[in-house]
Amino acid sequence: MTTAAVRVLLADDDALLRAGLTMMLAGSPEITIVAEAADGSQVGGLVEQHRPDVVLMDIRMPIMDGLSATEALRARPDAPEVIVLTTFDADEHVLRALRAGAAGFLLKDTPPADIVTAVCRVAQGQPVLSPSVTQLLIQRVAASDTDERRDRALRRLELLTDREREIADAVGEGKSNAEISRSLYLSVPTVKTHISRILTKLDLNNRVQIALLIHDAGDARP
Repeated sequence: MTTAAVRVLLADDDALLRAGLTMMLAGSPEITIVAEAADGSQVGGLVEQHRPDVVLMDIRMPIMDGLSATEALRARPDAPEVIVLTTFDADEHVLRALRAGAAGFLLKDTPPADIVTAVCRVAQGQPVLSPSVTQLLIQRVAASDTDERRDRALRRLELLTDREREIADAVGEGKSNAEISRSLYLSVPTVKTHISRILTKLDLNNRVQIALLIHDAGDARP
């Protein structure tokens, strides 16, 4: 049975970069570029028109940047997944995009084959962010509102059961489902079920946001 290609919208104000990415990705049967946007303000309309599965979103664009476009997009029902395109692997703007619900990020010089793999993973609900990069990014959180953010995070985490909090903590440590399964003596399907419940209870999009919330809460348990 043939699997349908992942429908991708490419948003970047650099016409040469868009052309290059489109040309590189066009050779993959796993991906179809359904539309291109030169600015974040165009993304919403193109998503309505073309219904992409994944949006490759540049951060720095005129009129409406990729951060604002990501926040607006992920607030909509049935929003496509978003992968942020950046030139810096620990850009503070990437952190904001992840908080808004982006499923991960790619450097603009990522090899085409890796971009294809990342897009396909995100389309299947898997974040594109290694544990080491997650830890690097969350360490970049500004200290100015640490106490307020910690209090908000702890209040939200109070919604979880003890078991769910254990699993959320493990996600915050960057553990995979298999690693959580082994450490807590649970089956992988059970871990997945708990993570789905955590996402629903906390109104989050993905496990990257769980990790960020755990980081915000700090080491103290409520």
